[in-house]
Amino acid sequence: MAVGARSGHDEPEERPERLAESAVAMRDDTPGPHDADPADGDGETGRNQQDGPDGPGQTGQGAKKPRSFWKELPLLIGIALLLALLIKTFLVQAFSIPSDSMMNTLQRGDRVLVDKLTPWFGSEPERGEVVVFHDPGGWLEDTATPDPNVLQQFLSFIGLYAEEKDLIKRVIAVGGDTVSCKEGGKVILNGKTLEESSYIYPGSSPCGDKPFGPITIPEGSIWVMGDNRQNSLDSRFHQNLPGGGTVPNDKVVGRAVVVAWPVTRWATLPVPSTFDQPGLSQALAVAPGAAGLAGAVPLVLWRRKRLASRHTAE
Repeated sequence: MAVGARSGHDEPEERPERLAESAVAMRDDTPGPHDADPADGDGETGRNQQDGPDGPGQTGQGAKKPRSFWKELPLLIGIALLLALLIKTFLVQAFSIPSDSMMNTLQRGDRVLVDKLTPWFGSEPERGEVVVFHDPGGWLEDTATPDPNVLQQFLSFIGLYAEEKDLIKRVIAVGGDTVSCKEGGKVILNGKTLEESSYIYPGSSPCGDKPFGPITIPEGSIWVMGDNRQNSLDSRFHQNLPGGGTVPNDKVVGRAVVVAWPVTRWATLPVPSTFDQPGLSQALAVAPGAAGLAGAVPLVLWRRKRLASRHTAE
């Protein structure tokens, strides 16, 4: 007797082989914990190629750990020293003011930045500029200057320490100029009186206690004076030395352009307006004009002779 009943047509009983195939298909269609998305690659191997312990896209074996700060520090110091050396050599250098010879423009202990770039392009010192220069010979013989220690020599080499054997003064005259100063009078430059009250130390006289001149400055040299005229051993006091107190241009380190330290004294160092007065450079301006006139005369005479010859031929 049948237990239960089936409606419709009798279906053939499935074979064991087909049941096994269906079970395998169901297992393959159901994602499991170890199955990978097709987009991720070939299963477990694809996951290992894409993701690593350091995050997506890292294999774990090829990733490089960043170097520690202490390993990078020597390299950073080396680069910093190289840059400082290049800047000091070609661009700008800091100098410390060791004396009172440039008061009140500069005071003892000030730090100034000196432009060393423009001389590389042929620029020469100009009237009114404050310049740093090496001892041209004998200027500092009577001045005690301490010998720098090893550390100071190294700092000087990279531009962080200024040797005391350099001097700083204001350019009063350049090559070809004629300069003089009578006792109790003012400095006369190329026949023009310099009004120096804007930069010389209050109470100083233009000549101090050392009148001079008239002196014609050799080409390629400068005449320098400190702004504190009563307390500056400048060109006036070295006229007995070779050069007659002048400084060769090749001894000039560069122009001081700004007071950088202390911050309370930050200021630029422009050329005083008295050096811009008309006619101050007249002597130098006449020379090109005279040369032009001398060259024009033969040309005019040649042209007149040619016109006369053509008129005669006609």
